[in-house]
Amino acid sequence: MAAKVTITNNGPILVAGEFELVDAEGKPYGLAGRASIALCRCGHSQNKPFCDGSHKSCNFQSVVQAHELPPLRPKV
Repeated sequence: MAAKVTITNNGPILVAGEFELVDAEGKPYGLAGRASIALCRCGHSQNKPFCDGSHKSCNFQSVVQAHELPPLRPKV
């Protein structure tokens, strides 16, 4: 199964399924066998990039709806 990424209202990004999470240098995070994780969107987590629930205490507000991206520009 491919990974499913869900942007939650006023909360984290949920990632579930088969995926690998790596840092900027390409080093993988040890996920201890987890098949789903929550990634911080509010910027206040003490365990970045993972959500620790801080969005609740900092009153993080972000409601987004799915939409289409514009077409890719042709490469020149």
